[in-house]
Amino acid sequence: MPLIFPDRTGPARPDSADSGRRGGLPPAAATRSGANVDNGGVSTDPSPSESDAAPPADPPEPGAAETAETEAAPKRKVVWVVFAVAAVLWAVDLLTKNLAVANLEGKEPKPVLGGLLYLQVIRNPGAAFSMATGMTWVLALVAMGVVIAIVWLSRRLRSTGWAIGLGLVLAGALGNLTDRFFRPPGPLRGHVVDWISPFAPNAEVFAIFNIADSAICVGGALIVLLSLLGKDYDGTSTRKKKETA
Repeated sequence: MPLIFPDRTGPARPDSADSGRRGGLPPAAATRSGANVDNGGVSTDPSPSESDAAPPADPPEPGAAETAETEAAPKRKVVWVVFAVAAVLWAVDLLTKNLAVANLEGKEPKPVLGGLLYLQVIRNPGAAFSMATGMTWVLALVAMGVVIAIVWLSRRLRSTGWAIGLGLVLAGALGNLTDRFFRPPGPLRGHVVDWISPFAPNAEVFAIFNIADSAICVGGALIVLLSLLGKDYDGTSTRKKKETA
C-alpha cells in the first residue's frame, strides 16, 4: 500500500487579482497593479492625450474688461446721487425763499458784497429769469414733465457727472414747481419767489433769480459740457462708439 504524504508546498499562490481582493483593493485596481508588474514595471495605464486636453481659453477682446466693469457698475449708487443732490438743493431753495419772504418782502433792496448782489423779493409769474410771465400754468406743466423725465432717465444712469447735473436740474424744477402749487394766487398759478438781483436792484442789470434758477442753469451747463466731452449718461464714451461704428 503506497504511503501518502501530505503536500507541504502549501496552497497555490493566488493571482494578482485575488491578492488585490484580499488586500482590500478593488478588482479594477488589482488588475491595473498586476498589469503594471507583468509588463516589467512599465505602466500601461492610458494617459490623457493632448487632443483630450481642454482647449485654451480665448483671449479677451480689447475693451471687454472695460465693458464688463461698466456693466457691473453700481447703478443704484448713481441713481441715489441724483436724488441726494436734488433733495439738498431743493431744501436750500425752500429755506432761502422763506427767509427772504420773512425778512426782505416789502423792504428796500439790501446790498451785499459791496453792491455785487442786491437782496429783494419779487414775485415772478414767469419762468426762470422772469421769462414767459403770462404762461404760469403752462410752465408748471412743463416743470412736471421735466421731473418725470429725469426720474425715468435716472434708472439708466451710470455716470456720476450726469447724475449730479440731472440732480441739479431736478432740484430747480421741484423748487419752482413748489411755488407754482403753494404760493398765491393758487395751484398751478402760484408766483415764484425771486430774491437775488446781481449788480443793481430791481433787475436793472441782470435778471433777478433764486437758488432753483441757479441749480437749473448749473446742471444744464454740466450736462452740455459732459456731452461735448463725449461722456454719455450710461457711463460710456460717445467718441468710442463712433470709432467702433
